[in-house]
Amino acid sequence: MKLPSGRTTNSIAAINVAVFLLLSFAGRVEDAAILGGFIPARWGAPGLLDGMAAVPFWLTPVSSAFIHAGWLHIVFNMLMLLFCGRQVEHVLGWSGTLILYAIGAYAACLAQWIADPLSSNPMVGASGAISAIVATYSLLYSQQQVRRIGPLSSNVVRMLWLAAAWIVMQLMIGYASGSDLAGIGQIAVAAHIGGFIAGLVLTRPLLRWRFRKRPQVIN
Repeated sequence: MKLPSGRTTNSIAAINVAVFLLLSFAGRVEDAAILGGFIPARWGAPGLLDGMAAVPFWLTPVSSAFIHAGWLHIVFNMLMLLFCGRQVEHVLGWSGTLILYAIGAYAACLAQWIADPLSSNPMVGASGAISAIVATYSLLYSQQQVRRIGPLSSNVVRMLWLAAAWIVMQLMIGYASGSDLAGIGQIAVAAHIGGFIAGLVLTRPLLRWRFRKRPQVIN
């Protein structure tokens, strides 16, 4: 299967890899996780890292998405990003893909904060942002026919089914790895769910925005 080129997706992946290699060779991954990772407790305690060169809290959803804990972490994330992201970018264009990725990162951190607002454990990785990309990919390329249920349109029903399947899958993965919704362990389950739901919600508005200037053809 030949994937579309996807320059924006490739650029995001390249930056992720470059940051990971730089931090790894410098032996500063753990430091970067503290200074640039998303720490839920900083929301209620903005002075938590006073005296340290930490990224401003409101920017940590972005900075944390470019920090990865290890080789397996970044390899898996980049494979998912390149496979789904290129195909999403083929439809939404570079700007829509960038918006989706950024909002997905913030939605993931918001979900993680809701799950455990007092946690001082830094969350890192692009999984939450990529979850938004995966959600849009699932909506755009799904082949399964879905019927409307009562007042719910077929599109809403499809979104609900995808959300339910993703949530169950994440909870199962979290249970198997010893993680819970708050991400205690190695997997930020809530972040994955938050990013995915953001992707589902944003897909149709981004499609409309992408094709807003296309002329109508009247037969």
